[in-house]
This record gives sequence, structure tokens and C-alpha cells, in this order.
Amino acid sequence: MTSGAGIYFDGRTSARRDVRVTLAADTLHIDGADGRPLAQWRYDDVQELTAPAGVLRLGRHDSATLERLEITDVAFASAIDVRAILVDRTGALQRRQRASVIGWTVAATASLLAVAYFGVPALADRLAPLVPVAAERKLGDAVDLQVRARLDNRHLGAGFACGAAPSERAGRAALDKMMRRLSDAAQLRMPLTTEVVRRREANAVTLPSARIYVFEGLIKTAANPDELAGVIAHEIGHVAHHDGTKAVLQAGGLSLLFGMLLGDFIGGGAVVVAAKTVLQSSYSRRQETAADAYGAALMKKAGGDARALGTILAKIGGATEPGMAILRDHPETRARIAAIDRIAGPHPAHPFLDAADWAALQHICAR
Repeated sequence: MTSGAGIYFDGRTSARRDVRVTLAADTLHIDGADGRPLAQWRYDDVQELTAPAGVLRLGRHDSATLERLEITDVAFASAIDVRAILVDRTGALQRRQRASVIGWTVAATASLLAVAYFGVPALADRLAPLVPVAAERKLGDAVDLQVRARLDNRHLGAGFACGAAPSERAGRAALDKMMRRLSDAAQLRMPLTTEVVRRREANAVTLPSARIYVFEGLIKTAANPDELAGVIAHEIGHVAHHDGTKAVLQAGGLSLLFGMLLGDFIGGGAVVVAAKTVLQSSYSRRQETAADAYGAALMKKAGGDARALGTILAKIGGATEPGMAILRDHPETRARIAAIDRIAGPHPAHPFLDAADWAALQHICAR
């Protein structure tokens, strides 16, 4: 049906007019009983007004006057409903709007998931090398608070770190001697900070800002100073490749990235999540392979035994490769050792420490 009867009020007077309403392609035409045109309303401007049951009362959206049109013919009212977006007597508009909201919500959720899965890691990879030293140091301090609290499960406080007691100072001096040799060969953009902590696992953890925790258990596992130096050289590889910063930025997500842009390096829950990720040693196989290569090359450059890293990896991993943190999600141990040996090649090696210094370092946690 393209035309029907209606009652029209022009909004300027109270006169009631019987009119003929014609539905054109884009507009609704209102003509008087004598055929004289009274108004033309675009369908996009037509909206439904409150009316008694059985009456479709229409007005114009944002009209300066109070003109209105009333339709009592049900079939003709339905025809107008089909054409006018803001008229929804059948509920179709609400259903379309609801479907649109659901669709956009699903699309937004999918976009966020895509950004989290693909965008954040890619962004972290690109941003990590560009983070200024001062900013990385602040980020490292924030993460360190969380990591240290998680590692110190016996609540030792200041006593958690080894090397401060009089009986341990010779061991601390020996570690410093080892670290100077590695640092001089590495030539990083920021100084390395290394602490030995009272943990029984044969492991080491690298944080942003060139901070390395060496576990007491790793020193006890190492047969000689070059094996210990090899693991530390591997961790220095993570520092050189900004792997700790990348892991923190990826784990903290967009909230941490935007927080850093605004100068917030604490980041609330984001830093807590990031610290947990660092402790889980969740570096990719590619990152671990690169750190192996860096560590072996660094040992060779420093004049140590580059094969020692492979030796201690074999010792920690063993034939069955248990779920040690240093090996979780890593390439198969024998393949790693073969790659390290290829880099090492035949070269003269000088032990990182003499027998006296190595003995002192083995007792760095003697207290």
C-alpha cells in the first residue's frame, strides 16, 4: 500500500486536518483534502510518538514545530513502519540494533584478542630495544620488588642475598672478579648487577635493567668456575637481547605499555603478572637459542671455556630433561650442546677463577 488516510496537525495552530498520505521512494507526502501539498517528510526524519492504542502518531525528528501525523489504518501504519527507520511497531529495529550490538561486541572482543596475541608481542619486540636506560632501570626496580618477594619464600629479608656476612665476603669478591671479566667482554649499555640468593634450584633469573639473580643451587651444581660463568654469560645474552624487558612488556600487556608512556612504571597488577612470567622463564626457543649462542661467544671472547655452558646444561638437564626452569620450553638439550660446541671451536681457555677464588665463591652462602 502506497497511500492512505491520516489526520495532520501543522504545529502552528490547533486545526485538525484530514489528509491523504502518499509513500514515495524517499519521502512521505502529506496532501490536504483538496489535493494541496501540506508537507513532505523524509523517512529518515520520521519518528514514532506516544499515542493511544490503535493509533500510529508520527512526528519529525528535531523539528522546530510540533507538527504531527496520526494514522489509524493498521495496514498503512505497517507500510510506514517498513520505510521509517525510527518507527518500530514490529520490534524489528530493536532486533536489528541488538544484533548490531552483539556483532560489534564480538568484533571488538576478537580485535582485542588479536591485539593481545599478535600486536602486543610484536610491539614489545620493537619497543624493548628503544626503552631508555633510565626507564628500563625503573621498570627493573618495579619488577624486582615482585620477583624478590616471590623468590624469598622463607622470608629471609636482607639475609636472602648471599655475600654480605664476613664469612661470605671473599666469595662476593670472587664473584665480582668473574663479573668484571664477563662485563668487560660484553660491553653492554648499562652495568650488570648480579646477586647470589639462597635458593636450592640450579637456576638463574634475568630481569630488566641488566639484573641477574644466581641461585645458590647453581653454584653447588657447577664443577668449576667456567660452568658457572657459562650460565651467567647465557643470562647476559638475555640482557643484551632485551628478553627480560620484552617478556615484561608482553606479560603486562597494553596497560603496562601505556603506563610506561605516561611515566607509570609500577603498573599495578600488570607488573605482578609480568614478574610471575619472568620467574616462569617463559622465553621462546628462538630467544633461548640466541642466548646460548651469545653466551658461548661471550665466553670465547672473555678467554674462558665456551664449552662449559653445554657441559652444565647437560648436567642440569640429564637424559630425561626434567622440568627445570632453565630448560622449560627450550630446544632439546643435546641439540643445544652441539650448537654451543660449534661456536666454541678449538681455542685456548683460561679458567675464570683460580682455585682459591673458586673455593671462596662456593662458600658465598656459607652463613
